[in-house]
Amino acid sequence: MIANLVQLAAGEEQNPLVPPGPELLVGTIAFAIVFFFLAKKLLPNINRVLEERREAIEGGMEKAEAAQVEAQSVLEQYRAQLAEARHEAARLRQEATEQGAAIIAEMRAEGQRQREEIVAAGHAQIEADRKAAASALRQDVGQLATDLAGKLVGESLEDHARQSRVIDRFLDELEEKAEAAR
Repeated sequence: MIANLVQLAAGEEQNPLVPPGPELLVGTIAFAIVFFFLAKKLLPNINRVLEERREAIEGGMEKAEAAQVEAQSVLEQYRAQLAEARHEAARLRQEATEQGAAIIAEMRAEGQRQREEIVAAGHAQIEADRKAAASALRQDVGQLATDLAGKLVGESLEDHARQSRVIDRFLDELEEKAEAAR
């Protein structure tokens, strides 16, 4: 700047766009120092930070894609498990229905068997009661017939063996006539 004043005082006219030589040299040296400092210290740090950010962004995107793929896989597994669970539930319902039908059929068969046993026992009891009633009736009819015959004849027919044979023969004849009438 002092040089400019000196030149202005000398009256030389200089192009304002072209700087004086010493100033140009000092400016170039200062620029080289700043450029060297930026190129060696600051620019590698800036590039490193930018590279880390790029890697973080790419890594984040890769992680997001991996997470999305994993989420899709888990969703498919969940859907498969849900479908399997529904199938299993349907199978269990079907088995329960079949077991219920089998139990109902078994209970019906058991009820039928018990009913038949009760009916058979009833028939056997009725048959036994009929035989007992027939035997008692035979004895009573035989006793009445013997008493009546004794009153008609006028003497007692107390011989039990003969009396039993006569009564049995009489009742057998009555039964044969009843069966023949059917």
